Amino acid sequence: MINKLWGFFIIAGISFTLLFGEFSGLNDTILNSATDGVKMIMDLLPIIVLWSGIMKIAENSGLLYKIGNLVRPLLSKLFPSLKKDSKALGYITSNIVANAMGLGSAATPFGLKAMEEMQKENKNKEEASDAMITFLVLNTSGVTIVPTTVIALRMMYHSQNPEEIIISAILATLCSSIAGLSLDYIRRRKKK
Repeated sequence: MINKLWGFFIIAGISFTLLFGEFSGLNDTILNSATDGVKMIMDLLPIIVLWSGIMKIAENSGLLYKIGNLVRPLLSKLFPSLKKDSKALGYITSNIVANAMGLGSAATPFGLKAMEEMQKENKNKEEASDAMITFLVLNTSGVTIVPTTVIALRMMYHSQNPEEIIISAILATLCSSIAGLSLDYIRRRKKK
């Protein structure tokens, strides 16, 4: 669906450009956009690689497991259908920590592993379990303490104070998490 939407936007933009005779503007936009895209990737890549490496070291050293033990009581309440020793809880913890640091790219592998582990425990393989739905809500709306990627983007574009969004990000993601988890709780209650 999203491919069709982007395709429509691209075709509409090119059509309007051709309709109004702005050929040089079209060429400039295409070339500058490609250059800007590559530059942005190259600027963000070191940050993503650094934090992905830190998360991997934390995982291999057992630090994420220890953090997982600290939040396991809370996660057990959020995911009552998962076993107490479920591997999924460890991956969920890693995903939450990475998302809290604003590192969606580093969080994605942990999220995929968590879903994979929850699917193994899922009785009905054709539909998402309650735990999977709760995790999706938590992952989508998760609290971000330090929006690292956004701060890096703001720095790339020479923001006067790139860190000023931290409090706003915490409040916005806290509100979205509370709302999402509340709706998920209501959905689970109605299902029973």
